[in-house]
Amino acid sequence: MKKIIIFLGLICFIAISCEDELNVFPEDSLSVPTFFQTEDDFVQAVNGTYAPLRTMYNQTKPFMAEMSSDNTYFARNTAFGATENNQDIADHSMITDDGITPNSNVQNQYRQLYAIVARANQILVTVDDAEIDQAVKDNVKGQALFLRAFAYFDLVQFYGSVPLHLEPVLDREGAALPLSSPDVIYPQIIADAQAAIPLLPPKSVQEPGRVTSGAAQTLLANVYIVLQEWAAAETLLKAVVNSGEYMLMPDYEDAFSGNSDNKNNMESVFEIQYREGAEGVQGNFMYNFLPRPIEADEVGALFGTADPQPINGQGNNIPTPDIIAAYEDGDLREDGSIMYIETRESFWNDGIYPIIKKYVEPHALHNNHGMNFPVYRYAEVLLFLAEALEEQGKDGEAITYLNQVRTRAGLGAHTGDLGDAIFRERRVELAFENKRWFDLLRKGIAIQVMTEFGNRVINNPNDYYLPEGVPAAGNAFTNIRERYALPSSESELNPNF
Repeated sequence: MKKIIIFLGLICFIAISCEDELNVFPEDSLSVPTFFQTEDDFVQAVNGTYAPLRTMYNQTKPFMAEMSSDNTYFARNTAFGATENNQDIADHSMITDDGITPNSNVQNQYRQLYAIVARANQILVTVDDAEIDQAVKDNVKGQALFLRAFAYFDLVQFYGSVPLHLEPVLDREGAALPLSSPDVIYPQIIADAQAAIPLLPPKSVQEPGRVTSGAAQTLLANVYIVLQEWAAAETLLKAVVNSGEYMLMPDYEDAFSGNSDNKNNMESVFEIQYREGAEGVQGNFMYNFLPRPIEADEVGALFGTADPQPINGQGNNIPTPDIIAAYEDGDLREDGSIMYIETRESFWNDGIYPIIKKYVEPHALHNNHGMNFPVYRYAEVLLFLAEALEEQGKDGEAITYLNQVRTRAGLGAHTGDLGDAIFRERRVELAFENKRWFDLLRKGIAIQVMTEFGNRVINNPNDYYLPEGVPAAGNAFTNIRERYALPSSESELNPNF
């Protein structure tokens, strides 16, 4: 990690912002003393701080936060063989020795998060002394603080104890910090998010695609909910609701970005920005979520691309029978979230698989789409608020926020325990948005739920996309743990691992 952090701490990737949305363009490097001079320098620097998010959401985070849960699984391609790094996450069978693992997804997620930290740190140590417009300075600083808090929130939830870097790394000694515990990391996340809120403009003023005061309030409320500080979360979430900056889109399917339109809509609190084309800022996450093998004409029929190509390998992030069964009768979100496709060359049953519909949008180029990935939506703000209120015994008020979400879904009043109903609602409302694993963790039921899920897979492998007669892997669900092990490649560089 030392080489990576030193390198990232000394460069800033150059980006250009378009008028309508944040877009980070191909990068080049400059030295710190000559670069951080003008408003444009700082704007470009903060653009570069967003850039690793695109890499994460294209692949590693959906695998680690969704496919590690009971919402999605992998689709076995017996002709190709196992894609070990992805399959091992879905199977909770990663090789782990003394708290480290060689899994490449774990490594790449870790490195991208620290790339954000390194770039944010470089901005934060220089921006206060910059002779630039104060409003620009505040906005840049607020974005850097948010992004550092966001990165450490992911790090502490995925890995537990990690190094806490709060300034640029200038030498090898500064790179190899000891691991800090969550008790140390969470106060820093809170401090960064609290500092970001007053510096950031609201959604109606901020350039589309950049984080806002509402996004920072939602992030901080999310942290408080994980820490079970319900009253603090309530205050923040009510500020977001009362801001008038957000609303539920009338149709659930309209909450999600098109390939080139409907981005950063009124329900969007924060989403990862992609754009189709040759600039290097495109997405391809939906291609990573398909069952395989899949023929070129099948890909073309799904996406409408002019140059469709066949895809082989192992399928990923396939909706499980469990999530499909979680939708109530009449829930409009099921048809908005899941669709079925037929793959002629499949080894599984008749080759008709469920796939994630909410990210299927027509686009021109194979493996190159422009749909944004949602991080926080207003629907989640409402569900967070309902949960915070219910936990404080304010059931009557909580139900009003829960019902806003259920009414759009075409559903009436909830049944059973209110707390359980809110938790169930999160699963179906936020399906395939990288929430399920974190929800299982904060509820303290991840090992229990995944043990039960694993038993279903092992006992009924054909129900979970393994071909007839093909059993689950011998090591499937033998290493279920709440935190990912740290990447072994980084342990070679940091003696504190």
